[in-house]
Amino acid sequence: MKRRTFILSAVAGAAAAITLPQQAGATVLGRPAASARVVPMLPGRGPYSHVSSIDELRAAIASTTDGGTIIVADGTYAVPDGAPIDLTGAGGRWNKPLTIMAASIGGVTLTGSQSFLFQDAHDIVISGFVFTQSTTIEIAPTCNAITLSRNEFTLADIEGMHCMMVRADNTVIEYNHFHHKSTLGIFLGVEGANSTEMAENVHIHHNYFSDHSFAGDNGGEPIRLGVSPRALSSARATVEYNLFERTNGDPEAISVKSSDNVVRFNTIRDSGGGIVLRHGNRTRVESNHIIRGERGIRIYGNDHVIVNNYIGETADTAIVLGAGTVRDHYEGEPANSRNKNDAVDRVRVALNTIVGNTGGISGETHRPIPPADCVIVDNILVGDSGTLATVPTGTGFTWAGNILWGAAADGDLPAGGFIRVDPRLVRDAADVLRIGAGSPAVDAATQDHSAWVRDDIEGRKRTGAADVGAHELTPAHAMREPLTTADVGPFAP
Repeated sequence: MKRRTFILSAVAGAAAAITLPQQAGATVLGRPAASARVVPMLPGRGPYSHVSSIDELRAAIASTTDGGTIIVADGTYAVPDGAPIDLTGAGGRWNKPLTIMAASIGGVTLTGSQSFLFQDAHDIVISGFVFTQSTTIEIAPTCNAITLSRNEFTLADIEGMHCMMVRADNTVIEYNHFHHKSTLGIFLGVEGANSTEMAENVHIHHNYFSDHSFAGDNGGEPIRLGVSPRALSSARATVEYNLFERTNGDPEAISVKSSDNVVRFNTIRDSGGGIVLRHGNRTRVESNHIIRGERGIRIYGNDHVIVNNYIGETADTAIVLGAGTVRDHYEGEPANSRNKNDAVDRVRVALNTIVGNTGGISGETHRPIPPADCVIVDNILVGDSGTLATVPTGTGFTWAGNILWGAAADGDLPAGGFIRVDPRLVRDAADVLRIGAGSPAVDAATQDHSAWVRDDIEGRKRTGAADVGAHELTPAHAMREPLTTADVGPFAP
């Protein structure tokens, strides 16, 4: 296949682009490639430096003091052990970053135990590289505004080694491919300084996570936002438009152990992991597709919002409301208490479509403190096995407007909290079951959801009384659909 080459715009500030000529039958991320694709790239900003060795790259970094672009010639470069490419003190400005980019996407492979050293660096973009190192890529808390874009991460498959750990504020992880790990260790972690802080405003989007086959039952998450001691720290991370396929290294594909995050517009397909709010409060889980996997959404903590999600044909209960061994975590609690499960309080579960799973919505019963004061309204629950809705020990629940159908048992929700009627779901081209013409879900929401959500799972505006479930039946064009490999990773437009 002919090498993909950057074409930098001659217009200052204009986005650069690359043309991707392909041989017939060539593939990108396992998909048939078009005869040609134009992929937008990051803006190229002068002055430009062209380098073709590690020493030249070091010199170019040292001489760039006010932003600019360093283009690394295609090839494989061995980074000497103990002498990584040092970015200490390097950087640009917020509107003129220091961009270090491969001459073509995937054209530069870095070998050796460590590639870049991120310490005291700021406003840097790293783009187009293949990383193969045998140590974790660490973005230190002394950094700020580091972007890793359109890279491939296929690090050494070492037991217990994480691929990347982000500890710096305003980090952006975009359009990358993390893949093929068979041992203990996560693909991407976000933590912070010290033992309790979280990096803030991290943005993780349009990445492709695939083929994590660790056979253990913990420690192989594709994304982990925090750890137990950091649960009450506000990360304000946004995780959106990421695709997960065959990520079987952990029951949690997106594991949230911090507070005040947004998890939206992601697709998890054929994977063992689901979305788990394991620790922390006030996270919004919105408009995600979980299709033909093992697990759905599991929730602990307080004041979360779970809206517009589609969970279809998984092998476990779709939504689990966690019971706890503590009612609430609190600042200053003993370390041996912080890792305990925090019972769910005041969680809103609304406008979700749950179909064909082993179970629908369920409350845990194997811990002593039950979930409390949750609102479960205007969801569609369809299934032929298990139980559609059961929270046997929950207190203060509001159930209303839910549509139940199928041979599965209704469960223990109150009679006034649901109707049993066929929602008339039809399977679309994306393997999603959605309401069709004549569905009793149309305009049937029992609550005004405008304060919580304005559109449906595909970005169609919800008008008047919302349709029950994740979809709004309208002729409007879908703004987003379940993701495929054409939408994510280094070569996505």
